[in-house]
Amino acid sequence: MTSKSCSDQPCSDQLLALDNQLCFALYAANRAVTARYRPLLKELGLTYPQYLVMLVLWQQDQSDQSPKVSELGQRLRLDSGTLTPLLKRLEERSLINRTRGTKDERVVRVGLTHAGRRLRVKAVSVPERLMCDLNVDPARIASLRGELRNLLGILERVGPSDQ
Repeated sequence: MTSKSCSDQPCSDQLLALDNQLCFALYAANRAVTARYRPLLKELGLTYPQYLVMLVLWQQDQSDQSPKVSELGQRLRLDSGTLTPLLKRLEERSLINRTRGTKDERVVRVGLTHAGRRLRVKAVSVPERLMCDLNVDPARIASLRGELRNLLGILERVGPSDQ
């Protein structure tokens, strides 16, 4: 399958129409989804980015291996300037702890506290409640999630456009 060259695209006002922009559709959908999560996460005392951190930690906790901060950042696609304040707030709430490596103090691992593990019990209902509120066929959601992962893979392979 071959794709049209970018230079083959017609110049048109339609190319600049807001509703024709992939970036705007993703941006608006992201904001709408985050807004749907907000009341559910408020019950947990978490912001959406904090919830994402906790999801990774709850999953990692099953393997009994606390991730490094750098691994957490890679998994969430967050830089340290964004991740560090999130971790600090979670630590202040006693949901996580950060420990420096004994061999290399530059390595910091993030683990759950007992309170962080207990919060998982409350959080387990969040995805189901969100899906019930949306009233969308789960197969449709799974398909859409797969398409978005494919798009993300393409975007990450191609890299940023520096032109």
